[in-house]
Amino acid sequence: MSEVIQERAPAKSSDKIHIVAKAGDAARPMTGNEAIARGVWEAGCRVAAAYPGTPSTEILENLAKYPAEDLHAQWSTNEKVALDVAYGASYGGVRAFCAMKHVGLNVAADALLTEAYIGVNGGLVLAVCDDPGIHSSQNEQDTRLFGKLANVPVLEPSDAQEALEYTRWAYELSEQFDTPVIVRSTTRIAHTRSPVVVGEREEVEDRGFVEHPGNIALPTTARARHPVVIERERLLGEYFSQSAKMQWIKGDSSVGVITAGMSYSYVREVLPGVSILKLPASFPLPRDAVREFCESVERVIIVEELEPFLETEIAAMGYQVEGKVFFPRAGELSPELVHEGFAKAGLLKSRKQQSVIEINELVRPPVLCSGCPHTGGYMALRALNARVAGDIGCYTLAAMQPLQAMDTCVSMGSSIGTAVGLAKAGNETRPIVATIGDSTFLHGGITGLIDAVYNNANITVLLLNNSTTAMTGGQDHPGTGKTLRGEQTHKVSYVDVCRAVGVKSLKEVDSYDLGVLYQAIREATEYKGVSVVIATRPCVLDPVKIKGPAFQIRAEGCTACQSCMNLGCPALSWSDEMLDGHHKIKIDESSCIGCTLCVQICPSDCIRPAAELKST
Repeated sequence: MSEVIQERAPAKSSDKIHIVAKAGDAARPMTGNEAIARGVWEAGCRVAAAYPGTPSTEILENLAKYPAEDLHAQWSTNEKVALDVAYGASYGGVRAFCAMKHVGLNVAADALLTEAYIGVNGGLVLAVCDDPGIHSSQNEQDTRLFGKLANVPVLEPSDAQEALEYTRWAYELSEQFDTPVIVRSTTRIAHTRSPVVVGEREEVEDRGFVEHPGNIALPTTARARHPVVIERERLLGEYFSQSAKMQWIKGDSSVGVITAGMSYSYVREVLPGVSILKLPASFPLPRDAVREFCESVERVIIVEELEPFLETEIAAMGYQVEGKVFFPRAGELSPELVHEGFAKAGLLKSRKQQSVIEINELVRPPVLCSGCPHTGGYMALRALNARVAGDIGCYTLAAMQPLQAMDTCVSMGSSIGTAVGLAKAGNETRPIVATIGDSTFLHGGITGLIDAVYNNANITVLLLNNSTTAMTGGQDHPGTGKTLRGEQTHKVSYVDVCRAVGVKSLKEVDSYDLGVLYQAIREATEYKGVSVVIATRPCVLDPVKIKGPAFQIRAEGCTACQSCMNLGCPALSWSDEMLDGHHKIKIDESSCIGCTLCVQICPSDCIRPAAELKST
């Protein structure tokens, strides 16, 4: 049966597609993140804020490439602050934007749920990037559930072109329906590159601040607004049902597929010829369009990543639908998984093949970078047999072999509070240490430190200061003294912050000076009360860092003791030469940055500058 895409008549004049990619149009390759940034700029946004978090980081980085006179773009200390900044700009009457990854929405949720009641002045859009498959996150979370909880519409682009268009559309919806709007992306959309046709920037009138009692969230105003929010949900559902962006692909009426976002692309690839209803928004559900589609086909299958969100909503309407019985609830979908799902449904022949993978050699686990300044601190903690409450950052890799020097890790900024709880439990005989990075400390660790001092907890905090947000690619933060656009600004002093909240035992040391670092951490753990050690050295990936002379091992002096291998440095590996049944060690000079950590712990003094050994 030939395929026909039915476009529905727009509900209102604002439901227009600004840019429609057609054959022959000039397009440029863009990732989804680049396209969202372009959409924000084209929509006339004036203020944008975010905290870096994969897979959303590049949105703000790309916004900072647009002229500063067009919009202000900034890194904020965490996602709630970023949303507060964006909402303040909306209060001020200009279009505003905030970006975050899915777990960042947890941090910003308190503000968002109230802002949904208050409404907006200038349009307010949030780009929230989910991470199906948990490529770089601590959980697998579905933002659509948050949208429903907050009564905030959730738009779901399926490619980079729609990422741009839906972002522009989100501003119109925000101002028309007096609500924040979420544009939900995923890792696949955020980082996959595809052709995008772009438009021009729209100049939007500055509305100015509007004085109104409803600007203040009080029980009286909230009670009056809740019925309005509920009615808004109904109106948005009707609007989406008539939206021109709703796509109903006419095909075989024996089976109909309802889908949204990236899943739509997989369905089109795997099962051509089937009837498909592609929803532009997953919340509020466009019930009229869904009802019409369900009644036009004999069988309805829902294809969606993560939670059975659409499946549950449509089943609640009274329709017999199938979905998660065929498709996994956990993990990222792919054409292969979608094909297997339709095979289970009896619509395709399975292509699944059993295969046996033979592993002929050991695979090295992910480790910290060669010369990572965090390594020495974790070596010291392991030597002290400390109970370590870890945090979110590249240093979380210290939980892996061979360091294995981290016992807990929950969420951004949780380490200090966790350590306090371990101390107050009263049954730990080992020293209790919280480890936290500089950016994470500013994001969510300061309040934990205040709590520790206030409640006189017997813990040590090891603040790992590498002067960047390393885990997301090296972004600046308030502790670097530079803004998103590279402008010089005030640089936070961690020493001053710690002293201001009441820390009495405080030392700052060089992360590469292992003797001093070991002694500082040992003395800190012996102190009764809250002690802080700030271990400072720039990240080895810092582009301005000067690489030191590479080292090499004098093979005849190596005793194969394996001490240096405990660093987990990627530049170190076993050589083919053996001693007493153990491999000696070699250094890859191209990977060595000359940090001297291995030199300092080598008991046989056989690690020397490579140039020195070559000259002898």
